[in-house]
Amino acid sequence: MAESQGCARIECTGLGKSFPGALRAVTPLDVTFQPGATTALVGPSGCGKSTLLRLIAGLEDPSEGKVLIDDLPPVRQAARGAISVAFQDPSLLPWLTVRANVALARKLARQSPDPTLVDELIGLVGLSGSEKTRPAALSGGMRQRAAIARALATQPRILLLDEPFGAVDELTRRQLARDLPPLWQSRGTTTLLVTHSIHEAVTLADRILVLSPRPARIVADIAVPLPHPRDAHGADFRALLTRTSKALAQGDADNAPMAAQ
Repeated sequence: MAESQGCARIECTGLGKSFPGALRAVTPLDVTFQPGATTALVGPSGCGKSTLLRLIAGLEDPSEGKVLIDDLPPVRQAARGAISVAFQDPSLLPWLTVRANVALARKLARQSPDPTLVDELIGLVGLSGSEKTRPAALSGGMRQRAAIARALATQPRILLLDEPFGAVDELTRRQLARDLPPLWQSRGTTTLLVTHSIHEAVTLADRILVLSPRPARIVADIAVPLPHPRDAHGADFRALLTRTSKALAQGDADNAPMAAQ
């Protein structure tokens, strides 16, 4: 596979988001995501994780503060095809084959066709032989594999994943979490992963940001200095699970009076 365009640094300064009706989703925060690292965002449902991801993607405008990606706003980087987003729903176009769905990403990013890269990605996500298959004939796990291949087709510098394995069964989820991350980890892509799974966060991430109930604020910033692949039964792994779980519980406790108002 061709090399990526280089790692990207994401800087959020005083970044906050409120919606009409005085609903604050993200408390102004300052955080930097280092080039090439995978960061997991964990927190309770509805806490603002996905909103933060959308702000970084340029899909939402901040109410306060700013996001800069290598000193440029997200919309400028997205126009260059430097940002890819994969959601829980694969959202493949049903009338296109797997190959056409993956290739479409390059067309939408105004990049030249690269059939070799497209077929290579399809093989890397384990879909060789399914290039001419349409989404309706694929299992949920296979559709998610195709969506990840599509997200990587533009060779993005930033990959934003919003519960990418959340819509499949637990066995498939663990298989996808084992098979797919090496694709972006090996290329040094700066990756943000929204997940409800502490186990998934410790398995995949170099860093875990624990967010409080809405409005989201960072209650813990946890480094994960473990080599890949990770031993889920090891003492260090289990210690990180416990630390992250306690941070989540503490965030809930700290926000309890606010939530009750």
